[in-house]
Amino acid sequence: MLHFSLQTHKLISVLLLGVLGFVLTMALTPIYTTLAYKYKWWKKQRSDAWSGGQATVYAKLHAAKHKRNIPNMAGVVFIVSIAFITLILNLKRQETWLPLAGMVAAGVIGLADDVMNIRGSNKSVGGMRAIVKFSLYSIVGLIGGVWFYEKLGVHSIYLPWVHEWNIGFGIIILFWLVVVATANSVNISDGLDGLAGGLLSSSFLVYTFICGTQGKYILAGFCLTVVGAILSYTWFNIHPARFFMGDTGSFALGTALGIIAMQTDTVYILPIIGAVYVLETGSVIVNRLSKKLRHGKKVFLSSPIHHHFEALGWPETKVTMRFWIIGQIAAVVGLVVYLAGR
Repeated sequence: MLHFSLQTHKLISVLLLGVLGFVLTMALTPIYTTLAYKYKWWKKQRSDAWSGGQATVYAKLHAAKHKRNIPNMAGVVFIVSIAFITLILNLKRQETWLPLAGMVAAGVIGLADDVMNIRGSNKSVGGMRAIVKFSLYSIVGLIGGVWFYEKLGVHSIYLPWVHEWNIGFGIIILFWLVVVATANSVNISDGLDGLAGGLLSSSFLVYTFICGTQGKYILAGFCLTVVGAILSYTWFNIHPARFFMGDTGSFALGTALGIIAMQTDTVYILPIIGAVYVLETGSVIVNRLSKKLRHGKKVFLSSPIHHHFEALGWPETKVTMRFWIIGQIAAVVGLVVYLAGR
């Protein structure tokens, strides 16, 4: 009975953190909205395609949207909410220090990039140079990897049917690779109203369950805090979007997701849970290679692939909701693989 009561208490605490994440983000959103519209934090339309060259298809598809003034960097709202709740109610060195620090650090870099986009001229809408941005995120990933190796004492990874594989110092490189790749993939997927919010909700929800099965209830609480906060953001971001999370939000949550995959020793299922992120990033890589190797010919009409389906005539809302469904199914499949592999 005592054991049942303790488990129930932990479960209630985790659930309440999710509710608090939603409520606090909802409460802070009007403050951000007032400031964003007052000071005109408008997102500028990009002119370069992810796969290189001019984004002509994207420009045609989203010409009407970009006639509206839509604020950027709304990710700062849910970052503040998650950080505040975690610092006050859910902080533990072994579980939440690392994802919290990684999220905030990546969010600060993304915020700088978004500010450059907002203040830049129409000829410099890209914000921070790609090599600078990559270098800064790499520093975050490497510092996190060193902490993971030295302070948390993790030297191995788990693989189904292989079990523990001791890779020693290589865990730092793997940590960097997972974090940077996940952050960039989530950023690429943030291209339609509500798309990234719905996908991230599914990803962090399934990791809430995974953390719970491992007895990491503090980390589970962090994941559910993210779910609550991102659901609040998505409430306002669904079509037609009131604002965008920007690099501030997408890189912050992508970084946190990669870190949590490392902390739960489930890197092998992250590509399954994040199948849509993989698909989105893969479509960009395929188009870029195709244009270089096939004299400018593309495989997809536009990339990331969500724009390809728009170019085929699918309404933005249909693309978004069908990608949400794929993301939810992928999350469940990843969970099944995790349970079977253990």
